[in-house]
Amino acid sequence: MFFLYSFLLTIGFIVLLPWFLFQPKYAAGLRQRFGRLPEFAQNGKPVIWLHCVSVGETNAARPLFIKLKENFPEHRLVVSTTTRTGQKLAKEIFANDAELIFYFPFDWKFTVHRALRHIKPSVVLIMETEIWFNFVREAHKSGVKVFIVNGRLSEKSVARYALIPRTMRRVLHHIDLALMQSNSDAKRLLGLGTRTTKVKVTGNIKFDQQFDETESSLTKELRGRFGISKDAPLIIAASTHAPEERLILQAFKESWKSSTGNLPRLLIAPRHPERFAEVAQLIRESGFDWARRSAIESEEDKKAEVILLDSIGELRAAYPLAEIVFVGGSLIPHGGQNVLEPASAERAIVTGFYTMNFAEIIKEFLAQDALIQLPKLSGKEAAGKLAEIFSELLNDTERREKLAKNAFAVMKKNRGATEKTIEYIKSFMLSEGEI
Repeated sequence: MFFLYSFLLTIGFIVLLPWFLFQPKYAAGLRQRFGRLPEFAQNGKPVIWLHCVSVGETNAARPLFIKLKENFPEHRLVVSTTTRTGQKLAKEIFANDAELIFYFPFDWKFTVHRALRHIKPSVVLIMETEIWFNFVREAHKSGVKVFIVNGRLSEKSVARYALIPRTMRRVLHHIDLALMQSNSDAKRLLGLGTRTTKVKVTGNIKFDQQFDETESSLTKELRGRFGISKDAPLIIAASTHAPEERLILQAFKESWKSSTGNLPRLLIAPRHPERFAEVAQLIRESGFDWARRSAIESEEDKKAEVILLDSIGELRAAYPLAEIVFVGGSLIPHGGQNVLEPASAERAIVTGFYTMNFAEIIKEFLAQDALIQLPKLSGKEAAGKLAEIFSELLNDTERREKLAKNAFAVMKKNRGATEKTIEYIKSFMLSEGEI
């Protein structure tokens, strides 16, 4: 099965190569993806390799990275990502502390082996259950300990993996420790054939996120540039997907027209950078005065009714500026995006109906009256309902503040996953003589 997997991976790569080469987000780091990594001197020290897929996992890894530095000072830390946006963010937030930041290799035996031989890690930590068959097997064969940290496994992923049960059992046999976010995630992994002794539940590291001084200074910069104040309450539409921006602009227009107090403003942060130009065109067509983060600073920025945050890694710093945060990927069957960052900033949160990717988190937030979720609605109906919610929250300061405080309380209640993760890693490595 491993041969067939590698063969199909090769065929897929050849077929998609022309498209791949002309897509910046995939073409970036091509040499590194073939295992040709930048110079790295191990200097006789053990190495911990932390792998994050994209921006979400990289952001989530912040508290874990800090604790790894504190608890394993004799180790060298390196970080890999799969996507270009993840790579850019990793270089911004880990630049001063990571020994090397690079692209994860393609999952062929020769590329994986080349990367492992270059880095020589003692331990590989894979954020959120990105299981690459050849990488996991080759790492195990090389004597590297492979851990899943902050593991998450959806029903959809389980159904896909269940189509190849024998192969999955063989791959999961090479995982030394799986630290999962919830009991449900753990049960799904066990159902695929992982041994019970290898699976632990630690909670979600994303609850441990906090805002640092760098983000505070960036928050001040954004506030000053765009003249953001309580006099014009800001709504943030975060991590949006098509066609959510169109619906959000419709909802904002309705709530803006019906506003009885200070006129609100809207900041849109699309999930994928390749859609920045598309969203800019939608905003331009909306008729609102608008500004974009990537443009040269102007006094007109302070008058913009709609702001396009067409940057990477700055959304977290924008959250404290908002009165209301709508979390995207939820008006369509995508499954939702992360609500924990705006909760950590103590903001009132609104989501659409489709939040399957964060089902347990959303369930707890709803139980604690910590967010508002739209019912299942069609596009036009969803825009109307969203406008209604925006208007209600803008006109009800007490309700808005209660939602924000409840969201922050849920965050505080669930913190501690990073410490549990570190303790399990230390305990395992001590028992294996790694430290």
